[in-house]
Amino acid sequence: MICVKLEGHDFKYQVEDVIKLFFYNEDIAYVDEFPADFKGIFVLIRIAGADGSLAEKKEDSLNDDKIYIELWRDGINIYNSGNNIAPVSTPRDIKKHIHKKKLKMELKRQLYLVFKFLTGKSMPWGILTGIRPAKIVHEMLEMSYTEDSISDSLKGYYMVKEDKAEVLLNVAKKEKAILDLASPNSVSIYIGIPFCTTRCLYCSFTSNPISLSSDIVKKYMDALMVEMAKTASIINRNGWSVQSIYIGGGTPTSIDEKSLNRLLSYVGSTFDTGNLEEFTLEAGRPDSLNIDKLSIIKASRVDRISINPQSMNDDVLKAIGRNHTARDIEWAFRKAREIGFDNINMDIIAGLPGESAQMFNKSLERILELSPDSLTVHTLSIKRGSKLIDDKTSHTDISNGEIEEMVGAAAEYAYRMGMKPYYLYRQKNILGNLENIGYSTEGHESIYNIQIMEEKQPIIAMGAGAVTKMVYPEENRIERVFNVKSVNEYIQRIDEMVARKETIM
Repeated sequence: MICVKLEGHDFKYQVEDVIKLFFYNEDIAYVDEFPADFKGIFVLIRIAGADGSLAEKKEDSLNDDKIYIELWRDGINIYNSGNNIAPVSTPRDIKKHIHKKKLKMELKRQLYLVFKFLTGKSMPWGILTGIRPAKIVHEMLEMSYTEDSISDSLKGYYMVKEDKAEVLLNVAKKEKAILDLASPNSVSIYIGIPFCTTRCLYCSFTSNPISLSSDIVKKYMDALMVEMAKTASIINRNGWSVQSIYIGGGTPTSIDEKSLNRLLSYVGSTFDTGNLEEFTLEAGRPDSLNIDKLSIIKASRVDRISINPQSMNDDVLKAIGRNHTARDIEWAFRKAREIGFDNINMDIIAGLPGESAQMFNKSLERILELSPDSLTVHTLSIKRGSKLIDDKTSHTDISNGEIEEMVGAAAEYAYRMGMKPYYLYRQKNILGNLENIGYSTEGHESIYNIQIMEEKQPIIAMGAGAVTKMVYPEENRIERVFNVKSVNEYIQRIDEMVARKETIM
């Protein structure tokens, strides 16, 4: 148990972000007073104005605060800020939310230093705990920072390790080159197919076993086509241009051939694809593929597919709930190549239960032999809604050092395949406090992946559980529209899903 007392602020989210970096499994309790006879860690975090008044009580015109931290362990004071109180100042005429943002970041920084002192540990990404660390680099690039000054800021102020800072800068530069080419009135489209052959141990997405859902697929497709038709009308009415389409899930190829052909034909005839630059379909699992389905996909506008092994070790595949083998993955990949697919992505996950670094390297060797056009390397994240979150023992036997070794090996294999990193994101509860990173050969970067991560473009999403994001860059604002997750509710409430889009779009 870690007890926390806040004075002059209520920045619980930032406090918990930092504490969880160092003490993932510890509960956090907020208290008003120092607990008597408390055995454990107690931290006091005070924010006060320059005049000594607490930040929450001082005049709005005073953008001048100081952060003070005390740390106690088993009743003994082992750290206090003393004369090292961290000042946070901004001009008085600056908008208050900007000062508050700066204050929150400095609080994270000071608290990180305290827990680094306590544990002797430092984190690969320093105080960058958010999903999209490249956003900070994009902001600095837009303000004409030099690459050296960006690197110094990442390593100095944000305390990002040197190798991560280098990757982040390279990713942001690659993303920027692609983002700058997008038309100002462009959008991307996401279509969700919430069915799969089985549910994987780590999965938290909207997904229903196809064996139990075959009778509802047609009804779902009927409802989805209503939403697609109405959404296409909205897109046309606004004069928007579709840059990329992404069909995900679930596993879209888990539906039968007739339904798959119907889906792809309808997408092609409903949306204006005259300016389309990329059309991705997740064909993730080989137990959902056959020659007929691959031929249907090839005959459509789809020009990029994902065949995602996650692991090339049969025992691991079985343990995570997959009813196929590594040989099945190789068969599906080679058949896709034979049919003519020249842009194939593969996903792999570092840190799966029961998979050692040596086993992970064997997976990478087999992927190297296949030579995909892009490789997305995920670090296992323990997500709410997954089966894995109920079984913490299955992922606590992997050390941070072993996870880092796996992620490092994946980078080496990606470079051997002629790939470079092009997009990156992080997740909460990710092992080793690491990252998910996409590598690709030149010209095979996924436009959709970059757009969804950097939030420079509206993503219009359809299907059960889909989330539309309307982006207003001039206002630095994003609005989201959520579709219901339940397939049955989605079918019954399809008119409401369309009406929600009408309201915001």
